[in-house]
Amino acid sequence: MSIDTEAEFFEKRLRNSMEKDRNQEHEDMELDVIDNDEWDSTDDDSEMGKKRRQVIKELGKEKRCSLGEVHKPTFRIGQKYKSKKELKDKIAHHALETRKNLFIKKNDKLRLRATCKGKVVFNEGQVDGPTTGKKSKGKSKKTKTSTELSCQWVLQASRKSEEESWCVKTYQPEHSCLNTRKVRTATANFISKQIMDLVESNPTVPIKAVQELLQKRYQVSFSKDKVFRAIADAKKHVMGDYTKQYDVLRDYILELQSTNPDTTVKLELGFKACLRDFIGLDGAFMKGSYPGQILTAVGLDSNNGIYPLAYAIVESESTQSWKWFLEYLGDDLDLSQLSNFTFISDRQKGLIPAIAQLFPVAEHRFCLRHIYENMRKRWRTTEYKEKLWNCAKATTVQEFNRLMKQFSEYDIEAYEWLKKIPTQHWARSHFTGRPITDMLLNNLCEVFNSKLIEGRDKPIITCLEYIREYMMKRICNVIKVQQKCAGPLTPTATKIMETNTTNASNYIARWNSSDKYEVQGPWQDQHVVDMGQRVCSCRKWELTGIPCRHVIAVLFDKADNGEDVGELYTYVHKVHWLETWKEAYSYKVEPIKGRIMWPISDCPIKISPPPHRNQPGRPKKKRQRSMEEKSQS
Repeated sequence: MSIDTEAEFFEKRLRNSMEKDRNQEHEDMELDVIDNDEWDSTDDDSEMGKKRRQVIKELGKEKRCSLGEVHKPTFRIGQKYKSKKELKDKIAHHALETRKNLFIKKNDKLRLRATCKGKVVFNEGQVDGPTTGKKSKGKSKKTKTSTELSCQWVLQASRKSEEESWCVKTYQPEHSCLNTRKVRTATANFISKQIMDLVESNPTVPIKAVQELLQKRYQVSFSKDKVFRAIADAKKHVMGDYTKQYDVLRDYILELQSTNPDTTVKLELGFKACLRDFIGLDGAFMKGSYPGQILTAVGLDSNNGIYPLAYAIVESESTQSWKWFLEYLGDDLDLSQLSNFTFISDRQKGLIPAIAQLFPVAEHRFCLRHIYENMRKRWRTTEYKEKLWNCAKATTVQEFNRLMKQFSEYDIEAYEWLKKIPTQHWARSHFTGRPITDMLLNNLCEVFNSKLIEGRDKPIITCLEYIREYMMKRICNVIKVQQKCAGPLTPTATKIMETNTTNASNYIARWNSSDKYEVQGPWQDQHVVDMGQRVCSCRKWELTGIPCRHVIAVLFDKADNGEDVGELYTYVHKVHWLETWKEAYSYKVEPIKGRIMWPISDCPIKISPPPHRNQPGRPKKKRQRSMEEKSQS
């Protein structure tokens, strides 16, 4: 079949459509050939231009075949492309969808011709008669000969000059060859563009899952090596070069300053509304090919939940990095060197001297679990854990000394090791009541870091955005829970009060004619409650802000004697009130626009990535489990 590129039937079709009495269709056409010069010279405002756009729109409409399936043409006559790369990508995508091997036969600056290399095989029968004059006793033999013909699919595009767009002039959409499962255009580079959204949403997607997804979508075979290269190429395009991330970081900062100008102030006001001067500090490694560590500062809200306050990405968890982080944190919270604040950490070597230098008066608690992990390296039995935990949970100095003496009698060497750690860092009996919490573990940062696992293997800007979006969504989730609460106290405080109220029925209070009461219960549990000072000798009311069972027993006794004690929740510190909890989450994190909408920074200072030395071996992405976790598994 020959292709006449100078055919004029399409021009006649346009002219005939303008004449109502000469509207005839050419049903026997196999190729649509168009004169690009005629189309380009047509005025868009003219009647011919309007008719041209109408015909192109009709050619691009979806059509339903005899089987009822809807088909939308991939290419059509008159379709324009801005670049040759765009047209070649469209041809490659069409080859993958139709499972055909398409080749670029002509490829220069002004012309492009694509054809299908598939072959159509026809079997022709031929009867072989007798070779002699005698009659053949047997039947005549039939042999088959095969004829191969090329597939008729073809696409031609051209342009008049290098400044103009590419226009499809000739297109034969029908394939007469068979499908194949080995499409040559399905290269790793092309596949990477198809899975870019998948890799961006899930960078750790398994190779086997991507391979099965592509084979199911396109019915084409993909090797594991090719899928592996495609995923690596997609990650490179999605995440970008590591140094380029820092070039866009200035624009990201400008966007945050424009959309969230008061975010720092809002988080500061929300944290102060919690009425707890208590912050957990911790660091977590960035995973993947992007080095660094995330430093986090997490507060404690009224429901004993986490309140993320600040985060930063630094090169390493050193004293210099912690000092820089704490200096800005102190400026935001108006903390001075004489501030009575409370921090809790995992005893990082760089963090301990940083807090001692910047906030020498602050109380610094050590996570008890990490103290036990260090103890477990030498003493592995569970009895050491029970004795350590009993000593740390004691709320009075007398009880603490008694339990420590029992520990020394059990193992003097372990007792001497534990005694080297100052008690004000890990024992409740030596804690102050300023932060209104008796927390012994740094679970605040542990919980927050567990929510950031999926974001820690992303580039710096994507990681920062992941954290910001999590904080924004978490505020919404907390508000939904608050709307369901009806009591005057938070859900956690309500449960504690119910437990203490139940246990208070086993205690007897004796009045001394002033504000003090002697409360006696089972197991020689006897303490003194001073209602004037609102303290109990067990120190639980002082540490947590929630009345203990001794205090509630006193309130029951006062009510039995006709005194007006009011409601029980009025004796709970305001930090546990529901209205305090709602006030802390009344400050929101504002959403931001996409990257293409960010303002361009004109800052002359270039932000360079921190120095990093690759460690030998394959990078580890899983968290290193502790000795206790290994023993439990």
